[in-house]
Parts: sequence; C-alpha cells; structure tokens
Amino acid sequence: MMTYEIASILEKEANAVRNIPVSSNYEEAVNLIVEYVHARGGKLVTSGMGKAGQIAMNIATTFSSTGTPAFFLHPSEAQHGDLGIVRPNDIMLLISNSGKTRELVELVSLTRGLVPEMKFIVITGNPESELAREATVCLPTGAPAEVCPLGLTPTTSTTVMTVIGDILVVSTMKRIGFTNSDYAKRHHGGYLGSKSREQSQKE
Repeated sequence: MMTYEIASILEKEANAVRNIPVSSNYEEAVNLIVEYVHARGGKLVTSGMGKAGQIAMNIATTFSSTGTPAFFLHPSEAQHGDLGIVRPNDIMLLISNSGKTRELVELVSLTRGLVPEMKFIVITGNPESELAREATVCLPTGAPAEVCPLGLTPTTSTTVMTVIGDILVVSTMKRIGFTNSDYAKRHHGGYLGSKSREQSQKE
C-alpha cells in the first residue's frame, strides 16, 4: 500500500469522526445511564451483532472499569436464556449500523416482554430505522461511507461507534466524579493499575 493511500484512509476516518452529529441527545443518554445505574442501582446492558457487537462489548468493559457496571448481552444468546440477566432498573445500549439488525429488533421486543419499562439508547447509522424508532434516545453516527474498497466491511462505521462510546464513557465519568482511587480499586493489574494507584496518592 502506497503512502498516499494510507493518508487517504486516515483522512476519511478522521472526517467521519469530525462529522458525528452532536446534539443534546448525548446529555440525555448520560442522564439516563446515571439515573438507572447510579441512582437506581441497575446496570448498563450493551448489545450488538457482528463487528458492532464487538464494539458493544468493548464499551461495556470500558464502562465497568470506570465505575459504571455494564454487561455485554449477545442478542442471539439472549434468545436462549441469557435474557435473564436483564432486570428492572437496568438500561440498554444497542448498536446497529443499519438499524435493521433482526436480532436486535427482536431483542427489543423480548426485553419488553420481561421488563416492559426498559429504556433503550441506540447508536445507529440510520436514525429513521425500525431500531431507532424504538429508542428512548438515538445517537446517529452520521452514516459514514466505509473505507473498505468494497464499501461493505465495517471499518469507518465501527470507528465512529467506538468514538461515540468513548463520549458516553468520559461524560459519565465526569458526572459521577470518578477518581484515580476509584479506578485503582477496579484495575489492579499491569501498568494502568500501578499508575492509577500512584496518581491516587496525589489526590
């Protein structure tokens, strides 16, 4: 791959991040997470299929390590008993680029059968989709074109999904006043564990 091709990919991905729609929906999403997880004692349940599911899993682990208990629920496994992890006072974060992912649309219906009052935050490239219409709060990605030469493989779309997840995590950390000491209690091992313990001594 030539240098100019690499530069082109980087520019396209960077532009996609710059063009993520910014709205008050982010504040509303964070308000819901803080209310349900930190005020009501529930947890954040994330879900997605395929590459979007991997992003949802990453978002869940990042939330958990920064003071907001979160769990990734595979939408297919949910139909075979794992839905039982969902309880009142939880809140769900669903990720689908198309907003039409069958397993997620079905997950919404199944979850409402168990917890009728469940609130849904949806990250999608299609704010007019069926999944978006089911959302309590919808966070559009801006539907960037994939840098994949076929225009099919989730590449740019998963980049912006990750960034949106980071926005939610960082905003929630600030809202709950998450500290180095709090981080050290959850992340004991490795460089980050030692660094957080060192930084907590300075707080």
